[in-house]
Amino acid sequence: MYTYTVRVVRPEEWASVKALRLLALEDPAAPLAFLETYEAAAARPDSVWQERAAGAAEGSVRARQYVAEAEDGQWAGSVTVLVEEAGTVDWAGEPVERRQGHVVGVFVRKEWRGSGMTRALLDAASNWAWELGLERVRLLVHERNLRAQGAYRKAGFTPTGRTVSLGEESEDNEYEYALERPGASDR
Repeated sequence: MYTYTVRVVRPEEWASVKALRLLALEDPAAPLAFLETYEAAAARPDSVWQERAAGAAEGSVRARQYVAEAEDGQWAGSVTVLVEEAGTVDWAGEPVERRQGHVVGVFVRKEWRGSGMTRALLDAASNWAWELGLERVRLLVHERNLRAQGAYRKAGFTPTGRTVSLGEESEDNEYEYALERPGASDR
């Protein structure tokens, strides 16, 4: 197996951010893993991808995107963590009760799955959240995406018991998993 390095995206890498996202949306698990379709993402203008990369690059305090870059330069995986402030509402309109990170866009290329890359990406995202003083990191995972649930458990995330509906048109749900900041329960 090749080696890889986990690092933060750079604003000028927006085309690579777009390419990896489109690849993720072509994955057979995409309908369970992502709320966005390939068609919708591919139709977005380049300016959206430029803003997305710049907004999650080094120096941003609202979001951070990490990529796992293989030794040949290929991007093998990615994860983004968004900062959610207590007293606001999340994407589903639910109140945010704690200052926390929300992990989205987790993807690892098929040939790298099982290598520990998902854990390395989640560790990088969580460590950034702890540097910001966030209380926990959470993510949502489709009730039928058992492979992802297993990967998140291996990375230390545990189910919170909260279930989020995917909308009135869908009978599907997502489960919330969370990772508490080390030492946070000691207070």
